[in-house]
Amino acid sequence: MRVVTFGEVMLRMMPPGWMRLSQSLPGSMDVTFGGAEVNVAVSIARQGGHAAFCTALPDNPLTDAFVAQLKSFGIDVEFVQRSSQGRFGIYFVENGANQRGGTVTYDRGGSTISLTPVSAYPWDKILAGANWFHTTGITPSLSRESNDAALKSVQEATRRQIPVSCDLNFRKKLWNWEPGTKPAALARKSMEAMLPFIQVLIANEEDADHVLGIRAAETDVESGELNLAGYEQVARQIAQKFPNLRQVAITLRESVSASHNNWGAMLFDVAAGKAHFAPTDPVGAYAPYEIHNIVDRVGAGDSFAGALIFALNTPELSEPATALRYAVAASCLKHSILGDFNDVTRSEVEALMKGGGHGRVSR
Repeated sequence: MRVVTFGEVMLRMMPPGWMRLSQSLPGSMDVTFGGAEVNVAVSIARQGGHAAFCTALPDNPLTDAFVAQLKSFGIDVEFVQRSSQGRFGIYFVENGANQRGGTVTYDRGGSTISLTPVSAYPWDKILAGANWFHTTGITPSLSRESNDAALKSVQEATRRQIPVSCDLNFRKKLWNWEPGTKPAALARKSMEAMLPFIQVLIANEEDADHVLGIRAAETDVESGELNLAGYEQVARQIAQKFPNLRQVAITLRESVSASHNNWGAMLFDVAAGKAHFAPTDPVGAYAPYEIHNIVDRVGAGDSFAGALIFALNTPELSEPATALRYAVAASCLKHSILGDFNDVTRSEVEALMKGGGHGRVSR
């Protein structure tokens, strides 16, 4: 497999532990790299796949450091475009705890990828030898230029008959590049232009509502009440609206508190007309992972997407129900990993799939 992902990478700055920005500034913070599409590439590489990451970054030492880290994961960095314009985007994360939710503050205006025109990307070379392409709804949210580039990327992949996956990833703090258009309306216009070129769509409980206006009935994500049959209907409606889709995946998070979430997902197989849920109990009923002490939930959806793509391209994992179980287990483990990247291996994911979530020390 060779999966190409396209999007922005940022510096991720986070106060130590559960401190707030107001407590840690001035002072030190943990600084790493992160971003939805590169998170997917890292997951695929860590689990044994071949991933390439395409982006646009300033030609400076920050990019040198980022490229070096991706190389350490075995990720192809040939198409990390370097430019004399723009800057490295930044985002700040406050880790939530108990009843205080986490927060994300963006500082990414004028980033290099948001200024880079669509003509700067050599899609013939980028997609050569690829058998999967992935991007998200974050890339087109940054600017008109990055929106055009994201649309062109999925068109070019489809023209080459390369399967395309996309995570809707609605970010209400973004989508402000068209004056006079509200974020949700701009997101809908842009994503509805991209969706005809996508085969696997990934979303969370709220994305389909905000971006496509399709909502699961009798669901309240704030109170942690999910109507599973409602999400199957959401997937069916999306597939009816976009008949090119082969599969629709929806992650299911029940937020009991910032520190305690229940986690699972649904995968709707369009051709079979069947919805699969994971994880399940011994009799096959949906039974989400109960995550009581979350270390870091940022990037969980990306870890799900990366693991799902990996499983769908791995013969022994590719059956839809198995691929879903694998992706949910991988993303469950992400909640125990600090930082954007899901630094877990295939063997660790498969151990959890088999019921190995006891947390004992491996000696």
